[in-house]
Order: sequence, then C-alpha cells, then structure tokens
Amino acid sequence: MTFSVHGLAVARGIAIGRAVLMASSRVDVAHYFIEPERIEAEIERVRLGRNAVVDELHRLQTTISLMGPKEAPHELSALLDVHLMLLQDEELITGVKHWITDRLYNAEWALTTQLEVLSRQFDDMEDDYLRGRKADLEQVAERILRYMKGVGSPTAPPTSGKRKTQQDLLLDDSMDVPLVMIAHDLSPADMLQFKQSVFAGFVTDVGGRNSHTAIVARSMDIPAVVGARSASHLVRQDDWIVIDGDAGVMIVDPSPIILAEYGFKQRQGELERGRLSRLRHTPAVTMDGQKVELLANIELPEDAPAAVKAGAVGVGLFRSEFLFMGRRGHLPDEEEQYHAYRRAVEGMEGLPVTIRTIDVGADKPLDDSVRDEAHLNPALGLRAIRWSLADPAMFLTQLRAILRAAAHGQVNMLIPMLAHASEIRQTLSLVDFARAELDNRGVAYGPIKLGAMIEIPAAALTLKIFLKYFDFLSIGTNDLIQYTLAIDRADESVAHLYDPLHPAVLRLVAETIAECNAQGKGVSVCGEMAGDTSLTRLLLGLGLRSFSMHPAQILAVKQEVLRADTARLVPWAKQVLDAEDPATVLAG
Repeated sequence: MTFSVHGLAVARGIAIGRAVLMASSRVDVAHYFIEPERIEAEIERVRLGRNAVVDELHRLQTTISLMGPKEAPHELSALLDVHLMLLQDEELITGVKHWITDRLYNAEWALTTQLEVLSRQFDDMEDDYLRGRKADLEQVAERILRYMKGVGSPTAPPTSGKRKTQQDLLLDDSMDVPLVMIAHDLSPADMLQFKQSVFAGFVTDVGGRNSHTAIVARSMDIPAVVGARSASHLVRQDDWIVIDGDAGVMIVDPSPIILAEYGFKQRQGELERGRLSRLRHTPAVTMDGQKVELLANIELPEDAPAAVKAGAVGVGLFRSEFLFMGRRGHLPDEEEQYHAYRRAVEGMEGLPVTIRTIDVGADKPLDDSVRDEAHLNPALGLRAIRWSLADPAMFLTQLRAILRAAAHGQVNMLIPMLAHASEIRQTLSLVDFARAELDNRGVAYGPIKLGAMIEIPAAALTLKIFLKYFDFLSIGTNDLIQYTLAIDRADESVAHLYDPLHPAVLRLVAETIAECNAQGKGVSVCGEMAGDTSLTRLLLGLGLRSFSMHPAQILAVKQEVLRADTARLVPWAKQVLDAEDPATVLAG
C-alpha cells in the first residue's frame, strides 16, 4: 500500500531505490543492578567501548585525509572532530561512572541514563546549532553501545531475496537498483560510509535544517529528508522508496504511475543540474544590464575552494565562531586564527573575503558548558558583539588576526548584532587599538573595509548612524525575522509564524537596501532569504545587488538573476511591499 511521510526538505533532488533500515543500537538496552564487586568490570566495559569508537573515528579521519573533497567534504572531518571531543567529555565519563558506582547500574543502563541527563541540557539551549549537537551526543553513545553489544556496521546493504515486482520493471537491471538509507539518525562516521557505498539518498526520523545530517547532505548534494518522525518504524527492509528532497516527502511502496512520475522528475533534475553547471563562469548580469554579486557563506577555511568552484565572486560571510566552538576553554590564539583566516583568503584566489567577528554567547558558550540558567532569554543576552566587548582581550586577539590576514588579500570585517552608537564607537576604538598593537610589534597587516550586520530592528531603524561609521552593511535576515516578529525559530510551537514575507520584515529589508543605495554604500543579504530562489526577483526589485548564500545555492540563484529584468521588477516589488499579504502578490 502506497503512503507518504512528511519531514523537512534539507537537500534537493529525487532519489528512488530500495530501503536499507539502519537499526538503532539503543533498542533493547539491558537494565539491571550489579553486585558491588562488578563495579570496576562494568566501568572497564564502557572504557573499552569508548576506546574502540575513538580508534574507529581515527581510522575514518585517516581515510578522509586520503580522499578528495568531492568524495569526503571537509564537513565530515569537522564533525568527526566533534564526536572525538564528545568522547573525551568529562561530564559524560564522570556521569557514567557515578551511575555504576553509586547506583550499581549495569554499564549500558549507566550510559543511556547519563545520555538522557545531558540530552535534557541540550534541549534547554536556544541556539539551533547547539541544540543540533544533541544528536552528536546520542550518536557517540550509540556507537559505544554497538561495540559493547558486538553490533556490526549499521550501513551494510542487505541482500534482497524479493522477487522482481512491477516497480522493478520500471528501473534498469535489478542488480543495479539504487539503495536509500532510512534511519533514526545518521552520524558523521555513518555519512562517510554512506558516501563510499551505493546509497542514493536518506531519510531520518530526527534532525532539523541545521542538523549535521542536513549540513552534510547539502555539501554532498544528496537528496535528503530529515525530521520524518516515525519513518524508520513505518518502512520495512527492501521497500521501494521515493525521496523527494524538494518537497520534504518520502513515498513508501509507490505505485507504478507514481514511480514513473518521479523517475521523470529525477531525470529532469539531472538535466537541470547539467544546465546550471554551464552557468558557472557566466557573469551574473540581469537582462537589463544590472551586475549582481553572488557570494558564498562559509564556516571553515577549507570551504573556500568549494565556493570558488561554485562560481562565487567572493565570501560574503565567514562565520568565524566555528573556529572557537568546542575548544573546552582553549581558545584559538592569534597565530592559529591568523593562519585560518589566511588559508581562507588564499583559498579564494584573490577574491574578497568578509570575516564576521565571533558570534557566540549565552546559549552558545565557548567552553561547551551548559548555559547559565540566569539567562532567561539567551537570544536577548550577552552574545555576538556584546560578548566581544565584554572580553576586550579576546576580541583584540581576533581583530589582530583578521588585520594580519588582510595582508594576503582582500578582507572585509563584519560586526554582528550592533544596536547602539556607543557599541559602534567602542568597536571602532578597539579596531584602531589592534592596529596600534601591530604597529608597535612591527607586524604587517592590510587595509580592511568595515561593515555591520543589520539583524536587530533597532539597527534597521537607525541606519544613518550605521552608515556614518561603516563602509558597508549586511542584512542577517534569519535573526532580523526572529527579532522583528518575536519568534523563537527553535521553538516548534511557533515556528509556523516565522515569516520572511511579513510586511514588517520586508519593510525593514527594503528600507535598509534603499538607504545604502542612496548613500552609495554596499549592502548585501547573507541570511537564508539570499539563497531562496522564490525571493530572488523580489530582492532584485527592492534594489539588492549583492547576495551571499551556501555555495550549493549559487547557480540556481544566478539563473534567476539572468532571467530578471529589474526595470520591470521595481514596480512589482513595490506592490509586494505595500500588500497586506505579500505572499499572495508574490505567488501571483
């Protein structure tokens, strides 16, 4: 019987194949009390399981180092580092020992109990990225449990004994039928094995748009649906599956008609990708001659070559906080930061790189500690530039590193979450002080352009102050929407109210673009709106000429740019802006 399961669309495309179920090792974990004399033996069992996982991850890292970026994107290596860090986490280790020693739980029970304790702490975090790290913790525990239970590799494809069905006849030789993975969740290590195997796509029960599975799926360009709830319980081994990564839907046991329809869509998608790839070296110019700048958002220096390959004309947002997170108090010093920024600059082959200063705080602690419960609303607390100004020594270290990297290419510096003129003046004073420190040391540095993020309504409403001090502005639409509409985008109960087309949001975006254009200052959009092709024409009509997005989105946005006539879009964009329901006008 054909049925569908809905989730979140995180990586575009269509995948069709047989289901491979990845069983969770948390099923049937034994729960019993041990005798006191068994305490050391149970602790040793956990230690041996943990060491085995560490060895496995080290072997996978070695494999990655021998592979090219196409076969194993850098995201996998970075996520394996996260798992190795979690394996050494004292709170996990100490907690497990506590449950074994004080409560006399068996090893598996102790591990899953401590996992539940730590998971609740992650649930309390407001930040999407950090909440997504709960899945990493769960996967670390699962891998330890696998070794303790002697469970083999979860990604080995099954041998099918099913007879050929009518659906089979619609595909090529049954020996070459693709396989798709259905899992509760997938760890980075699983993803590496996934990439090296025959799997054409995947569906997971859990995960969000910012989860590691979504990040890796986008980087690998693999059709994927996450957050599909009970998908792994509804699908049987070897079922026919269609994964619609565009709509966020999994179809189980599709009829021949549905299968033929999606087969056609799949072929059309492949043809479209081929057509888009031919645009890589085509300048982004509208039909009426308006030049448009398409930039890339990156998290690590190793992202730079992929951005160049995707046709980006620069980096519009380098999220520097990824260099700081998960360091357990050992923050990167000036030399480490300088070399990281320099690698990004050199990796862009002479194209400009905009480095955003560290954006952490409250719900994004640097030392991976649980957020202070005194922060009732971390999104409104000590974060981003507020955090940096509260720790000038740390901030000056980053400023010096960025200035030094500017000696090797075009570097812009972007300051997040500014709202007050006093913050602006204090930030500029520290930039000048960092230059003076480098002069005193006789260390070379380069010129930079200085920009500010517009992500707080107060900033959007006081643009003239910002434009007085800064060379350019960058609109961070993700936070701007959240703060304008008072919506916690991590809260599923109100997520449906998160609306980039709300009239208030559009007005703030439009006025920011218009004021920058009037004063001859650069302005870009670096939030999710920039990579959404359904909004490209609207942003062009509002006067935007600089978009920054995930490299995988660049060619699709470029196609929209090439088809656009901004002279005609301007009056239409004004209609959208003035509408009570902009989405209706946009759709029409």
